Amino acid sequence: MQTQIKVGGVSVDVVFKNIKNVHLSVHPPTGRVRISAPARMKLDTLRVYAISKLDWITKHQKRLQSQERETRREYIDRESHFVWGRRCLLKVVEHESVQGVELAHSTMILRVRSGADQIKKEALVAEWYRQQLKAAVQPLIAKWEPLMGVKVARVYVRHMKTRWGSCSPGAGSIRLNSELAKKPRECLEYIVVHEMAHLLEPSHNARFIGLMDRFLPMWRSHRDVLNCLPVRHEHWSY
Repeated sequence: MQTQIKVGGVSVDVVFKNIKNVHLSVHPPTGRVRISAPARMKLDTLRVYAISKLDWITKHQKRLQSQERETRREYIDRESHFVWGRRCLLKVVEHESVQGVELAHSTMILRVRSGADQIKKEALVAEWYRQQLKAAVQPLIAKWEPLMGVKVARVYVRHMKTRWGSCSPGAGSIRLNSELAKKPRECLEYIVVHEMAHLLEPSHNARFIGLMDRFLPMWRSHRDVLNCLPVRHEHWSY
């Protein structure tokens, strides 16, 4: 069941599910607010909960609404693309046998078959970014596992619209947004440590903050850099 409440002038979508805990989220690009709640909870209880989180909600809404977004990419010659925080210019080369992406200094060379459309070009570039991230993340995990005393069972790299990463502590797995391959490498390391810390502490409580301060004292600086960088242009269905 879905309904809506208003708190402090903010509209909040409420969805009742067969879950155990309340989950509050603020979604880009406009800062839409959503609460997923156990089916047994009363609406008045959720209203009080939302009021208690109003400062957090408005802070995140302001950040999302002010965050710079990339223009939609067309995959044409001399278009700007970013690799590990460095600006590269795209060069599209038609090739009948070899398709893929190659980086040559500050040029991203995209080889496609004659007549390839924008969807195909985008898919090739997206897969290249995914492979770049997969290759970069393994040494980081190997570095941090003994330092943090945790074991990552599996890493998934995929495109995410609203998160840089996520973690499943029970399964020992982490998921990373392939868009991180566009950002400075220190931002990737921050997200990797962040998600690995969730294997020790699932919530963002004082213990989690203490773990981050212990393992990566500069994590706030890396987080701020990442949050200030433009994010990918997305199509939103709402």
